[in-house]
Amino acid sequence: MRILKLANLLLLSCFVMQMSELRAQSKVTLSKNEAGFQLVRNGQPFSVKGVGCEGRFDNLPAAGGNSIRTWASQNLGEVLDKAQKHGLTVCAGLWMGHQRHGFDYQNQEAVLKQLDEKLAIVRKHKDHPALLLWGVGNEMEGEGRDPSVWYAVNHLAREIKRIDPNHPTMTVIAELGASESKVKSIERFCPDVDIVGINAYGGIESVGKRFREAGGTKPYIVTEHGPLGPWEVGKTSWGSPLEWTSTEKAAWYAKGYRLNAVANADLCLGTYAFLWGHKQETSATWFGMLLPDGTKLGAVDSLSRMWTGKVFENLCPEITKLHVSRGTTIKPGGSFEATVWASDPDDDKLRYVWVLRSDAGTIGEGGAPQEQESQFKNAVRGTGSKVTVTMPEGGGGYRLFAYVYDDQGGAAVANVSVRVNAPIELKQEMAASKLPYAVYGESEQSVFIPSGYMGNAEAITMDLNCSEDPYSGKTCLKASYKAGASWGGVLWQSPAEDWDGKLPGGANLTGATHLEFWARGDVGGETVNFVFGVLDGNQPYRD
Repeated sequence: MRILKLANLLLLSCFVMQMSELRAQSKVTLSKNEAGFQLVRNGQPFSVKGVGCEGRFDNLPAAGGNSIRTWASQNLGEVLDKAQKHGLTVCAGLWMGHQRHGFDYQNQEAVLKQLDEKLAIVRKHKDHPALLLWGVGNEMEGEGRDPSVWYAVNHLAREIKRIDPNHPTMTVIAELGASESKVKSIERFCPDVDIVGINAYGGIESVGKRFREAGGTKPYIVTEHGPLGPWEVGKTSWGSPLEWTSTEKAAWYAKGYRLNAVANADLCLGTYAFLWGHKQETSATWFGMLLPDGTKLGAVDSLSRMWTGKVFENLCPEITKLHVSRGTTIKPGGSFEATVWASDPDDDKLRYVWVLRSDAGTIGEGGAPQEQESQFKNAVRGTGSKVTVTMPEGGGGYRLFAYVYDDQGGAAVANVSVRVNAPIELKQEMAASKLPYAVYGESEQSVFIPSGYMGNAEAITMDLNCSEDPYSGKTCLKASYKAGASWGGVLWQSPAEDWDGKLPGGANLTGATHLEFWARGDVGGETVNFVFGVLDGNQPYRD
């Protein structure tokens, strides 16, 4: 009996030790030797084989991925726990204010408040075993020439290193900037930033070479890479960006990893591909490596091969061509035939799904949220590789999508932009938004952006995360006008900067009866006008 108790005690002790080891803080360092820079995690070399992800990633380890990147810290604890469960690491993003969104890096009070908020997050999560490194901001630098932004970045990085010496710091920029000015600024103003994160799409082939030529001495990680962005490709005669097939994208994903994590391994610590999931950005399929139901696209296959050196047992279908029979400008209600040429590496039987959607032709700014495009359910006749499409009566741009499934967990997708030559009708089948709809809130992903600065715009500053006695929640919006005369204002627009009502956007607010907000002045006596709707008349997309 005594032996049994001792065995139970030993078993319990072993279990407690194992749980303690699982929860032990990870230690990540940056080393340098003759071969170059290297991340070392818990004593072992670590090369980032990662993806940007805001949702499901439990299927990432099977593809050979080892890390995810977040942009902000909402639900960071849950993300870290889930990553640990699946053997993944996390580059934890600390979102910093963007000047184009109204954040003023000359405002010491706002900058210090931001610093305190981010450091509270660091203190809370620094001991989590899944933590890999801290991502200090994302594309907050603008053109990269404002020292006040870099001072704030370095201040945050310095304080993070003081609180958490066990995880490196990284700041993330949008490409390298004109004359690679961003790299020069980081080298000059940010000694406490350990790693440079670079979001690169069209420039992915040469980013390593250009980083060196700009004088970059720190190691770098490609923090976003994928197909050419909609701002980098050719366009139709009516301005709609031309999207690659998923097969073409797959090759580009692999190339991005190979030319950086492999060819520039002395400086590049790895990459985070964008995006492990799906997202409406310019189109329904531009950046997603997965379809909404979790079906993988070719990018997953190609990256998995780069990460592991092995090939999936079953590969995604491949699309060679998508063709329409009558050109891309169609009469109202006109019909045409569409054909997609596809094959499957494993000779699986293919299933075809065709979808016609409206096409806003809108290129989002900084990855801002967009509503899903309207879908026209009865426009396509047929289910095979060749179908007949009947266009709506309403004019404007549309995209015809061809989805090809192998029903083994893989798919391919391509689309073609077409246009109906007629006046635009606004009777589109945009899904109604859930009410109440938060135009501005702490966690909601609103499509409306405070981008329309008017009047004396230089005198306006806005803190979108002010904590000074909010009406509800933890934060509120603080707007300041620092001039004694004239006037200034800000419009919340969708899409951003659409002053003429020429671009589709917004949300379907059917059923909404009023706009509700609370406001107070600083000292009293302020004169403020609140306006709902400014575009009317003959604009195709008026309010």
